[in-house]
Amino acid sequence: MTQPASPAGAADAPVPGGPPPPAPAGRKEAPATTRRPLGLRADVRNVSLLAVLAVLVAVGGFTRPEQFLDTANLQLVLTQASVIGVVTVGMTFVITSGGIDLSVGAIVALASVWATTLATQEYGFAGILFTAVVVGLGCGLVNGLLIAYGGMVPFIATLAMLASARGLALQITEGRTQIVTVDAVLDLGVPDAYVLGIPPLVLVFAAVTAVGWLLLNRTVFGRRTVAVGGNPEAARLAGIDIRRQRLYLYLLSGLCCGIAAFLLIVLAGSGQNTNGNLYELDAIAAAIIGGTLLSGGRGTITGSVLGVLVFTTITNIFALNNLQSDVQQIAKGAIIVAAVLVQHRTARGATEH
Repeated sequence: MTQPASPAGAADAPVPGGPPPPAPAGRKEAPATTRRPLGLRADVRNVSLLAVLAVLVAVGGFTRPEQFLDTANLQLVLTQASVIGVVTVGMTFVITSGGIDLSVGAIVALASVWATTLATQEYGFAGILFTAVVVGLGCGLVNGLLIAYGGMVPFIATLAMLASARGLALQITEGRTQIVTVDAVLDLGVPDAYVLGIPPLVLVFAAVTAVGWLLLNRTVFGRRTVAVGGNPEAARLAGIDIRRQRLYLYLLSGLCCGIAAFLLIVLAGSGQNTNGNLYELDAIAAAIIGGTLLSGGRGTITGSVLGVLVFTTITNIFALNNLQSDVQQIAKGAIIVAAVLVQHRTARGATEH
């Protein structure tokens, strides 16, 4: 018995488990892309920042070997990096979502002075810590509500919070420094409290960094943050509640500011309305040079931490060499511009490929 003829084109159908069918005659195959994976690009950025940090350490060791390489000075660098580093972790989440927070420095100031009033210090260690965290969360809540549900532009909403928090901090202190008298708080800053030579503030910074990294890279919350920053409309169509996500992000930023305020209280032993001055610029700059995309959609906690260490090391080297602060600001500005130019070039190269 003869087999029925196969329909036209049936001979070209793929055989299950067999090789793919050949491309039709006259059709050109798409060229293979040469774009590097995102993870590889991130690794390159981190290695570059590590190289910059190594160069800075070499410069500091060459110009002021006895002072810079002293153990006490290196502990000081890490301790100072811890305060702004905690703020930068929260800022990284906000920028990754496509937002911005200009109020972080003012929130740190407000939380630090509110937590060091005489009435608060009567409750001891727990009262100071609780007040700092609650004030930070409260400010973050206001920012989140204004932006997510009030429809305000993040720049305007956080700028208003900056002015309001600074004014309230000045009103609370009346321009005076509030000295901390709680021994349990002050003892965290003395060498006897160090764990294997590591200051407790650095350990807190390390813990916040680890939690932030896990939250951004290993949870649904982190994936939603990246999605909202990359394409808000697509995120909405995917079922993400964008407004609620943005509210959570500004709450997270406020929480980090409250923790940083407590660390600053331990470091300085006082609360002042001038605390956290220009922290917003330092946090944004550290996140940007670390590889977090200013327009949103990409963020890296590791890069942000390295950015903080780079800026803190620069500040320490300038201080040890008695260089003026204006030269230091120029150096920071040049680094920021270079980082943004690299970001634009990387984004353009990815688009072309």
